[in-house]
Amino acid sequence: MPVLPLAAATLVGDQENPKDLIAAQVREQGHTCEAPKSAERDESQSGPDSEVWTLECENASYRVRLVPDMAADIEQIN
Repeated sequence: MPVLPLAAATLVGDQENPKDLIAAQVREQGHTCEAPKSAERDESQSGPDSEVWTLECENASYRVRLVPDMAADIEQIN
């Protein structure tokens, strides 16, 4: 399963609009994300070694936990 590189995972929080990077990871892991609309970091769920994002796509929404050097943990939430 493809893994978001450490550098990319670290940069997600620094990017102005991370929705495209997170949507690409979601797609690489076999989920459908048509026309990503937004990605919001969940500060309460994120930690020093992982970032949790809510990704809203045209067809679905996902909770995505990005952990360096590992596949993302993806949960569809709608």
